[in-house]
Formats: sequence, structure tokens, C-alpha cells
Amino acid sequence: MTPLRERMIQDLQLKGYSESTQKLYVSAVRQLCEHFSKPPGQLTEENLRDYFLYGKNVKKWSRATSTVALCGIKFFYDNTLKRPWPTLLFIRPGREKKLPVVLSRDEVRQILHQIELLRYRACLTTIYSCGLRLSEGLHLKIEDIDSARGFIHVRQSKSNKDRYVPLPQRTLELLREQWKSHRNNCWLFPSPGHSRADMSTATKPIIKSSVQAAFRSAAKSAGINKKATVHTLRHSWATHLLEAGINLRLIQTWLGHSTPNTTSIYTHLTEQAKTVGIKSINELMADL
Repeated sequence: MTPLRERMIQDLQLKGYSESTQKLYVSAVRQLCEHFSKPPGQLTEENLRDYFLYGKNVKKWSRATSTVALCGIKFFYDNTLKRPWPTLLFIRPGREKKLPVVLSRDEVRQILHQIELLRYRACLTTIYSCGLRLSEGLHLKIEDIDSARGFIHVRQSKSNKDRYVPLPQRTLELLREQWKSHRNNCWLFPSPGHSRADMSTATKPIIKSSVQAAFRSAAKSAGINKKATVHTLRHSWATHLLEAGINLRLIQTWLGHSTPNTTSIYTHLTEQAKTVGIKSINELMADL
């Protein structure tokens, strides 16, 4: 590891960025350097301009990719190299107005019923029934389960925020069944290692890619053709709660969203809202 990369990681840690964000930002700077085959200290402001034009016009970066590149590179030059450049203030990733994919309740159940391995079924069921992000589900610990109150304590999630989310009784029963299969003193979903015997003493949770692969396989077996990912379960949970009449402000709190604007996107996804809206339009226009 180069001294500059190590310094950047330390700066990110001091600023309180999560480990996943640290990796994304460091990778953004690495890709910039690889593009020009130069260390970052030798790059010019014109190089940066050319790089982001290349990403926009040639590589056709998505808004998310462009945002990560900009934030990572800007952090490096502003904080680590102490060389703030006007170009980085000028760049603005284009806005996207895409609605997330949402599964119906039946589709969620079809997918979960296709999963045979208990650890994957328990993990994905918990992610859906509690509206968790994938990383939040993987890193759940025994101490995070408040079975008496019926809540999960989600610790240091996005933006380093803690929150409590309701834990359904059926999910609690499944988690207890899962724990009995490994009896690890720390993790609810410990890494299986090379044999299941390792799970009781595992020091890390199962890896993301294995859970993602289990989800894709189950969705394919269930005949679900939507472009769904594990994160789709979180979107679906919020939409299903809204359809069930749960207050939007409460859903916002459980999701860990900072503003209601982020949560309000789910009002565009509910089938019940669409049905009511279409019925109202027909009634208003009936006498035309």
C-alpha cells in the first residue's frame, strides 16, 4: 500500500466514513490513476476534466457511478492531497428519476420458499421482514435482537446511524432456528468456512456474494423475471407497509431515511394507490 493511499484511508476513518465507503472512494482514485498511468500527485486539473468527460461521453457512467467517482476523487484532493480544484466543484452528475423494482407479496414468498439452505432463507427473510439493507442483515449480532420488545437494533448503518425496527414473531422464530444450527456467540449469520463445524467459532459473517447468489438462484427458480436484487426486498417491504396503511413517517424512521422525500418514492409504487387513483379519475371523467 502506497503512503498516499494509506493516508487517504486514515483521513476517511477520521471523518467517520464506513468501511464500504472507504473502499469505494479509494477505488475511485485508483481507477483515475490507472486511466492516465500516473500517480495522483502528477495529475493536472485538465486531466480531471478529461477523465469525467470520458466517463460521461465514452463510458456512459450511470449517475451512481459518476457520483462515487466525483466524491472519492474530490475527497482525496481536498483532504489528503490538500489541493482543491475548481473543476471538482463544477462537475454535477445528471439526475435520474428511476423508480425501484418492487416485488408483490406473493412474489417475495415464492422466492423465499425456493431457498433450501436455512442460513440463506433466514437471512433473506430477515432482510425482507425488517426492511434491512444487505450489509445490515449480514452483520446482525445476537445482542441486536430484543425479543422481549420485538425489535432489532440496527447499529452504525448508513451515515453511521442507529435505529430500531420491528421484528415479526415469525422472523424471531426463524432466527432462533438459525442460531441453533450454529450456536455462534456473536453472529446470527456466521461464515460457514470450509465446514459447518466452523460456524460456531466463526469471527466473520457470511459474505455478500453468497447471499446475492442464493437470491438470484431462488428468483430464477420461482420464475420471477423482474430485475430484482436483494435490495429489492427492502423496497418491497416499504411498499407493502404503505399498502397496509402504515404511516409514511413511521416507515421513514424504520428505513433510516433522513428526509421524508426519500421515503415518499414508495407512494408511486403501491398498487392500491394506483387503483384508487384510477377509480377516482374514472369517476371524475364519467360525464364527459
